[in-house]
Amino acid sequence: MNPILRDLPEQLETERLLIRCPRAGDGAMVHAAVVETLAELRAWPASLPWAMAEPTVDASELFCREGRAAYLQRLHLPMLLLLKDGGDYVGGSGLHHIDWATPKFELGYWCRRRFQGQGLIGEAARAITAFAIERLGARRVTCLPDAANQPSRRVAERAGFLLEAVMRHERTTPDGTLRDTCLYARIA
Repeated sequence: MNPILRDLPEQLETERLLIRCPRAGDGAMVHAAVVETLAELRAWPASLPWAMAEPTVDASELFCREGRAAYLQRLHLPMLLLLKDGGDYVGGSGLHHIDWATPKFELGYWCRRRFQGQGLIGEAARAITAFAIERLGARRVTCLPDAANQPSRRVAERAGFLLEAVMRHERTTPDGTLRDTCLYARIA
């Protein structure tokens, strides 16, 4: 089946979160969160290369509009994480590097500084992974945190992912430093 013919909801809900596709006009709130969390994001340049660029409202708005188009085309499924109570933007997640033939997906996520340590990203990771397996028929969902990023690794483990490998010197930072990447996966 052509992926564009798949009917996908534009949002999911968990106990505390509204998880939805980006929309035009979301750029300002995404920008504010990126600026607030820039030091933490830049600590992982090989995993989050987009965070190395100077953040602007226009760049965040472009991300939201292109993300919506990609979601509609089923090329990748970016998702914004918002608190159900108040609508504050918590962070980003989504399903990337999609192989519809298998089907398999890669889960990515990041959390805004003020919401770190509250279990919100784990809640989102569990919901998005369940969505991939139950609704999209995923046979495999992977997660690829930097080996030194212990908080990101804990999110994967708490979401039921198993460590399959540590890929040595798998990524390179902008300054040429080699980084190890953990390969976590959940299978249906």
